[in-house]
Amino acid sequence: MSDNSGYLPLPKSFITKAIHSSTDPDRWDSMCIVPPIVLSATFKHVSPGKFKYEYGRAGNPSRDVLEGSLCALEDAKYAVTFSSGLGALNAVINCYTQGDHFVVGDDMYGGNYRLFDKIAKNLGVDVTSVDTTIIDNIKSAMKPNTKLIFIETPTNPLMKVSDIKAIAEIAKNNHAIFCVDNSFLTPYFQRPLELGADITMYSLTKYMNGHADVIMGALVTNNKEMHDKLRFIQYGMGIIPGPFDCSLVTRGLKTLPLRLGRHMSNSLAVAKFLEAHPRVLKVTHPGLESHPQHALTKRQTSGHSGMMNMYIDGSKRESENFAKAIKVFTLAGSLGLCESLISIPSIMTHASIPEDVRKELNITDNLIRLSIGLEDPEDLISDLDQALKAM
Repeated sequence: MSDNSGYLPLPKSFITKAIHSSTDPDRWDSMCIVPPIVLSATFKHVSPGKFKYEYGRAGNPSRDVLEGSLCALEDAKYAVTFSSGLGALNAVINCYTQGDHFVVGDDMYGGNYRLFDKIAKNLGVDVTSVDTTIIDNIKSAMKPNTKLIFIETPTNPLMKVSDIKAIAEIAKNNHAIFCVDNSFLTPYFQRPLELGADITMYSLTKYMNGHADVIMGALVTNNKEMHDKLRFIQYGMGIIPGPFDCSLVTRGLKTLPLRLGRHMSNSLAVAKFLEAHPRVLKVTHPGLESHPQHALTKRQTSGHSGMMNMYIDGSKRESENFAKAIKVFTLAGSLGLCESLISIPSIMTHASIPEDVRKELNITDNLIRLSIGLEDPEDLISDLDQALKAM
């Protein structure tokens, strides 16, 4: 990948920042290389109204280290962490009020869909869902009271890719905030703020932590007004992460570039194998030339992670037989960890989406989402082959 295979150049000094940013031993009296985990729920005040840390909900040294690292990796001014990715998105939604309007992608993680469809609408916010890969759809959906555009790119689970620069221009022209869920690619492979987005959202649970032992979310921005609102909501609603979890994510970030390189090479090898398999009808991986937004992917990203999907030749029964037959892969929700996972979105991660909406989007029972891990690619391919033959 010396020429990065036609993608954008990888961000310079990323791994150096991932290892060293915000973790300078000089910050601590002990000069420890690994930042201490500060578990204290409260802190001594120097005098009434004067303090370094007021209370654990308002701030914590372990959280500060992580938020500083996230800023460094994204070359951003502000990062705010939350107790989950959904908590982060909930904070964005709560920046708005009754009578405001959102434009959101029609294909997204089931939990994100539920937040917009149930929580936002219950707050009196008007929500319009469109296919954001078609720019005219977004332009047509904009209203005078549109305050937020929210997309996933690539989307979950269909792996559709939207043009961040083009959407950012629409948002700017309409004085709307543009938020991009970048959980699938991380700032190593995709940098929404540099492409014009106002906020980058992460489920840190996924690739950023990378080991499936933390649930956490984050919002990164250069917009001070939005940061101040989000910081107040983090404090006021109490949707904060714990210090031990913050420490685990800080540790996970140190190996992020190394892990993503392996995720990418493994997923491409698996995708090319599946694309030629007689029991597979279709494979969707943005790194394949067959992907409808392959050219766009190379224009706005520096690579792709382990996320992909396939439509098998069958229905729900064959999907369930396939899931029972896997040995190296694990049937489980979530993604972005060292272990390879499969899920059946229609009955797992996206079951909360109404059946008629799933049908319209083509989230059918024979759609399998794959999160390709770090195992030997030959073992992954062999496992998929035997499971497809066992359907």
